[in-house]
This record gives sequence, C-alpha cells and structure tokens, in this order.
Amino acid sequence: MDTFKRLKQFYWPYKRYFFLSIILLLFVSAFTVVYPIILQITIDDIVLEGNYQLVPYVAIGFFLITLLKSIAVYYHQFLGDLFGIQSVYELRNALYKKLQFLPFRYYDNARTGDLMSRLTADVEAFRFFLSFGFAQLINLAMLVGLSMGIMFYYSPLLAVVTLAALPFLIITVYRFDQKVHPAFSNIRKSLADMTTKAQENISGMTTVKSLSKENFEMGRFDEKNADYKNQFINTSNIWAKYFPFMELIGQICVVVLLAYGGWLVINGGIQPGVLVAFFSLIWYIIGPLMNLGFIINTFSQSKASGERLLQVLDEREDIFDKPEAIEKHSLKGHVVFEEVSHRYGKEEDLALKEVSFEALPGQTIGLIGATGSGKTSITQLIARFYEPDRGCITIDGLPISNYTLKTLRKNIGVVLQESFLFSSSVKDNISYGNPSATMAEIIDAAKRADAHEFIETLPQGYDTVLGERGGGLSGGQKQRIAIARAICVNPSILILDDATSAVDMETEAKIQRAFREVMKGRTTFIIAHRISSLMHADDILVLDEGRIVERGTHEQLLQITDGNYRRIYDIQFRDRKQFLDEAK
Repeated sequence: MDTFKRLKQFYWPYKRYFFLSIILLLFVSAFTVVYPIILQITIDDIVLEGNYQLVPYVAIGFFLITLLKSIAVYYHQFLGDLFGIQSVYELRNALYKKLQFLPFRYYDNARTGDLMSRLTADVEAFRFFLSFGFAQLINLAMLVGLSMGIMFYYSPLLAVVTLAALPFLIITVYRFDQKVHPAFSNIRKSLADMTTKAQENISGMTTVKSLSKENFEMGRFDEKNADYKNQFINTSNIWAKYFPFMELIGQICVVVLLAYGGWLVINGGIQPGVLVAFFSLIWYIIGPLMNLGFIINTFSQSKASGERLLQVLDEREDIFDKPEAIEKHSLKGHVVFEEVSHRYGKEEDLALKEVSFEALPGQTIGLIGATGSGKTSITQLIARFYEPDRGCITIDGLPISNYTLKTLRKNIGVVLQESFLFSSSVKDNISYGNPSATMAEIIDAAKRADAHEFIETLPQGYDTVLGERGGGLSGGQKQRIAIARAICVNPSILILDDATSAVDMETEAKIQRAFREVMKGRTTFIIAHRISSLMHADDILVLDEGRIVERGTHEQLLQITDGNYRRIYDIQFRDRKQFLDEAK
C-alpha cells in the first residue's frame, strides 16, 4: 500500500466523495444480508406456521428494501466514480506539469510511447481501482462480516463446520496475489514498449517508406506485440491455475453445509428456514472471497501503474529557480563563458572542455565546427537547458542561475535545427512565445523571416490550421515560421541553431538580410555549417572536440591558411565553383 500512500495527495482532497460512497455501500451490504433473513422468516414463521396473512406485509417490506437498495447503489456508484475521476484529474495534471519542467537530460533517454502509456493506460488503471477496487474491498469485508455474524447467530456449530475450509481459500488468494502482481508489472512494461514502437514508426513513416522497410518494421512490431500477447497469456495461466482451486474450496463449503445442515434439519437441530438462509449467506461469503481474485487483479494493475507514475513524479528536477532568483523584464545580452566544461552523461566524454569567450551586447557570434564539436551544447547551456559540470556562465554580470528560468528564456529566442510546429493556426504558432502579440507584430515577424508571402497563399492565411508537426508545409516553410516565432518574442539574445539549413540559397540570402535588421541591438549566436551564414559575424568560434581551436572575424580566420575554418571555406567554395563550372 506504500504506492497508494505516496499518491495520497491526489485522492485525499476528495475523500468526502469516498466516505459518502462507503456509507451508502454500508446500507447496500446491510440490505443485501436482509434477504436471507426474510427467507428464513417466510419459511419458518409463515409457511410452516401457516401465518399466510403476513405474506403481503413481507412482500411490501421486501419491495421497499429492494427500492432503497437500488437508490443506495446508484448514489454509491456515482460518488465512487466521481471520487476516482476527480483524483486522476489532479494526478494527470501533476504528471503533465512534471513533464513540462523535467530537464532535457531526462528526455535524452525517455521514450515518447512509454510516457504516453503512463499518461493514459496507467492513469486509467489507477482510476479504476480508486472508483471500483477500494469500494469492492470494503464491500467484501462488510458482506463477509455481516454474513458470518448472522450465521453464528443462527447456529454457531453449523457456521464453524461450514466455514472450516475458508482459511485454505484465503491462503490461495494470498499466493495468487504474490504471482499476479509481477505478471501485471510485466504487462504494463510490455504495453509501453509496444506503444513506443508504434509511435516511432508513425513518426518516422517517411523514412520507413523511402527505404522500403515496411516489412522490417512489421516484423519489429510483431515482436513487441507477441511479447505483449505472451505476457497476457502468462497472466491468464496464473488465473487458470488458481481460480479453479478457489472455486473448488467454495464448492466444498457448500457440500459440507448441505450435508451437515440437512442432517441437523432431519434431527431437529435447526429449522428448514435456517438452512435456506445459510445456503444464501454462504454465497455472500464465498462469492466475495472468490471475487477477491478479481479485486486483487485490479489492485495489482493499479499498484503496478502507480509505481510507474511515481517514477515520473519522483524524477529529479535538477534545473529550477533558486529562492533568491531575480526576475527581470529584459536583459542587455552580455554573455560570458568562463572555463566551462560539460558532459551529457556521467559515463560520457566531455562535450565542452574549458570553453571561454565573451559576447558583448548586440554582437553576433558565429559557431562552426564538425558534427559533435560542441556548437549546440554552448547555446543549450546559455538557455539553461543543461547545467555545466564546471565553470561559470554569466549574463549581464550575473550567473545565469541567479535569474528565474522565465526571465532567462523570455529573453532568449531559439530557432532549433529541427523546426517543430504545433497543430494550431499559423498565427498561434508564431505568437506561441508571446501570446499578447498583436496581429501587426505577428505579420512583421513573418516578414522578417521571409514567411509572409507564402503564408498569404495558404487557404486561410494566418488562420490556417497546420497538420501535426506542421504537416502540409515544406521543410523551408516550417523553418521560416519557426524563425518568425523566435523573432516575435523580441528577445535580447537570439540563438539560430543551423536555422537556414532547410532553405535554398536564395531564401537563405533573403533571411540573412532580414536577420541583419533583426539582430541589431541583440546578442546573436549563429550555429551553421555553411560559412555564408556567418561571414558577417563579429566573432567566429571554431570548435573541435569540445574546444575552441580558432576565433576571429571571417577575414582574420581566412588568414590562418592551415586552420580548420580556412579548410571548410576552401571545400565549400571550391565545390560551389566546381558546381557552377559544370553547370555551364
């Protein structure tokens, strides 16, 4: 129950619904065990005694009890469902909020399908037990307790003989729980794996089709699906092994009751009505105890799901606001790196090694180097997507951890290498970082990103709703909208992570001209593989294996004839000249 204790904060605020539901359940259980008593009275005190004039009164009483029970059942189930639904509403919000604030480090290893499974299937399994399982456990205890009490009231000896086999049933149910809980944990894990595989395949469908890997992907999914099937079959085998034995124990109790109870009736030990009442009451005990397997099944699923949910909720948020963090409306953009080193994982090599540089307000810093040289790592550290392992990063003279995350990121506009657009209107995508932006500001941002013309050609212009991840737009169009989104924030620091990689050279030239206007008064970091994208930078940092190996303006770096920058320049412009010559 430790899992439920730790998740108590989500369901305990709605305990009034739970307790009202349980109070009503108490009435339902009490009304249920009244039926055998009515049968006993009808047989022994009316039929055998010949008091048939009492039959109408018994019938009316039976009808009223049934009516009251029906009303109690309705409100018990309604309040129970309300308890579960309200609880998981808060739980699901807490999970989603946690996912929003977990650092990039977590998402480096997290699987989207697995997280989706936790937010849906696991939350629903937990809700089902809150709405149904808790109540059924209490109902079981009430029915068994009241039924045994009535049986001992009628005939203690017959009750002892009839219930002698129940300890074996309880032991069997306990062993069943020990087996079925790990089985359901495996089912949840297998479901997450299968969901992840399906999500990856759907997201990468273009790659799958372009390489004709449909059959290969079908085989991989079949493996995950087969594992999911086998986990369920394994669980079914556990059920098949234990449930017949539990039912056998229950039937033995019934046989003992009929044999010994019948002998008592024949010898005058008890009245026939008492035997009939016993026969009904024994099923009020055996039925719930056998149903305990189903309840344990529900409990095991919810416990396994709760453990998976706690794994997310317990995940450490290592990037957060300090208590004394400063909140400012705007920053000047004076960025300084002092001997900064960073690695993405404890076992991984350093991505940055003692990097130091200064970017004055309004300067443009170019970052170039081979893949994996540390260019993106620098910009991710500026925005505190990661924390450096050593060294210090300051903005306007203060360590970046001294600012609130909201202050820091509201003053940093980022255009990532992979443009992500939401399934909403073009207007909403551009104003995503600045919801209060006017239509004029949105259009101005689009014009600066050279996106206005093609947006105007869309069916509803700026009100056109985009497909998932910007479906329906070309890579260059999506990237230009992403650039407009960054411009609309009006940031003090602008980060362009290979932002023009998906556009043609003519469009790149237009965007670069627009950028020169946008970058005025802003500190800008440009990551690029094309030298043409950063020739105008005030300072260019050439990185290699996490270190700054060269720095200077475009002209200064070209003077280093054996340098990395000159080599990249010669390759790019020689290839371009060769291409133009061949085209002629």
